Amino acid sequence: MKFPSPLLRGRLVKRYKRFLADVLLDDGTAVTATCPNTGSMLGLATPGATVWLSESTSATRKYPHTWEMVEADLGRGPELVGINTNHPNRLVSEAIPAGTIPELAGYAGLRREVKYGVASRIDILLEDPAKGLAYVEIKNVHLSRTAGLAEFPDSVTERGVKHLAELSAMVAAGHRAVMLYLVQRADAERFTFAGDIDTRYAEAFRTAHAAGVEAIAYACRLTPEEITVTRRIPIEA
Repeated sequence: MKFPSPLLRGRLVKRYKRFLADVLLDDGTAVTATCPNTGSMLGLATPGATVWLSESTSATRKYPHTWEMVEADLGRGPELVGINTNHPNRLVSEAIPAGTIPELAGYAGLRREVKYGVASRIDILLEDPAKGLAYVEIKNVHLSRTAGLAEFPDSVTERGVKHLAELSAMVAAGHRAVMLYLVQRADAERFTFAGDIDTRYAEAFRTAHAAGVEAIAYACRLTPEEITVTRRIPIEA
């Protein structure tokens, strides 16, 4: 996924009201950017952190800038971390036909945001006359508290627990269901669940996995110009 133009670098002044962030750009301009992330962003919203913003040319937007990435250092040098939770569906939708995610290859059709379950929408529905249906739920992962180890979630997620239950129901109905954890950071070597942050989610995953819900985790490469899905990393449940 390429950005329309290279991202702008700046320093985070503060994140507030959950969806807003004040940033001082490198050229000295102070801007307010939207923050497309509902989580806590644990360890990634420290004032003074180096952040990267995209800029919209739309005349109707109240805040033209969007917070896309932040630099984080867990002792191995700074790494770009993607915090925009609107990107994973698009990234995976591009990666599947490109053959980057072989576990999801071979389906004739791919649709996004399809209604299913109880008032929910599946991120990606794969369809094929021979293979049947595959329901793919995607979660953005950006939390890391130990070098090389990505974690999910970064805050309590009732919605995430609901999704796991609905995926289990799809398996019970005879379909394939896949939980895909997309890690928007290149320093991730493995993935696990932050049970100390949300015990219920970790337990719900184990229940769903035992019911037949598959799980895979993929890391991304990030630059100020683009984000690409690159490689599968192991899950430590």
